[in-house]
Amino acid sequence: MATPTTQRVSSRAAIAVALLASAYVGAQMLADVSSLRLVDLFGKAIDGGTFIYPITFTLRDLVHKVAGKRVARALVGAAAALNIFMAALFWMVARLPLVADSGPQSELFADVLGPVWRIVFASIVAEVISELIDTEVYSAWVRRFGRRHQWGRVVASNAVALPIDSVLFALIAFSGVGPLEAVVPASVVWEIIYLNILFKGVVTAASIPLIYAVKPQTAVDD
Repeated sequence: MATPTTQRVSSRAAIAVALLASAYVGAQMLADVSSLRLVDLFGKAIDGGTFIYPITFTLRDLVHKVAGKRVARALVGAAAALNIFMAALFWMVARLPLVADSGPQSELFADVLGPVWRIVFASIVAEVISELIDTEVYSAWVRRFGRRHQWGRVVASNAVALPIDSVLFALIAFSGVGPLEAVVPASVVWEIIYLNILFKGVVTAASIPLIYAVKPQTAVDD
């Protein structure tokens, strides 16, 4: 029979998972929409999703710590499914008949939010592969060090997963044969890759203290 103390701990854990999972999915979806725009940052090209996407890796680490590997994996899959649904919804809405004189927000919807399927595909592939790799590296660190050196979980998992994500996304989305080839030359693609890795590294460093903000709810938070 659950004691009041146990119930309070379970309730806090459930709230933590709900908040972290919401933040993770929200950041994923905002990043995928923002990635449609390439921006000039101090004279260098970077996709807009880079400003928020890196934090998803640390948020995944926090969910992993609170709820374990299985929940973290399920969250990665759920976020991918929701992003696909979002793109499909935008595609459908953009193709439905437009009400006359409904304003620029309706007239420009397809131009602004209509999915570029190549970028959608690149985002989903890069996200799922890199986040699952992040999960395995995090687990390996926990098996090796247990509750010690928790900062290393964030550093190690992100150090492996973030470059993989950056390379996969940029190469699939912007390089090779396709409608974006003339717009994004190879030099810009590689610029996007290394700036993504650099920016994500800075975000990782800033997010390290967050791993100490939550507590595991199992004997081994793997």
